[in-house]
Amino acid sequence: MFSGIVEECAVLVAIEKEQENVHFTFKCSFVNELKIDQSVSHNGVCLTVVKIENDTYVVTAMKETLERSNLGLLKVGDEVNVERSMMMNGRLDGHIVQGHVDQTATCIAVDDAEGSYYFTFRYAFDAAMAKRGYITVDKGSVTVNGVSLTVCNPTDDTFQVAIIPYTFENTNFHAIQVGTVVNLEFDIIGKYISRMIQYK
Repeated sequence: MFSGIVEECAVLVAIEKEQENVHFTFKCSFVNELKIDQSVSHNGVCLTVVKIENDTYVVTAMKETLERSNLGLLKVGDEVNVERSMMMNGRLDGHIVQGHVDQTATCIAVDDAEGSYYFTFRYAFDAAMAKRGYITVDKGSVTVNGVSLTVCNPTDDTFQVAIIPYTFENTNFHAIQVGTVVNLEFDIIGKYISRMIQYK
């Protein structure tokens, strides 16, 4: 379980394919605090640490994860938002994030907001999935590349988020431009409510 409050950007230093799996090697400041089997969110995808060596660690993504997220698009040198699992005795500064990416979205606009930025994303809309809570709602929560954000101006297949300078500089939002593919996780509470309504 995560909160969507990104700790830092890890740098991808190696990619190794093994059959349908891909092993990603990352470098970040807290490698020496990690343990084997620990869960770490990478652009919102919960992955397990399988190896630690010197100042790097390795996680493995299977085919399903690669197809559903933007991890399969990563290149050596790319920055990835990372967050270790939430401590249950701490504050929930973001919202409840599972680390289970639902689908990807594409950035279609980046607008200056006089110091901050508005990013607009489009995702594939499916009416059946929308009835199950796979949607965005105004002032609701959404996770974009692992970042807990508040939705603005949603439509059936688009939404905006406002990014302050701190978030822009300390996450990989500074690398997102028109055409960039990002990971989405819709709000789990909305999914449960939508599901329960169907059984009334």
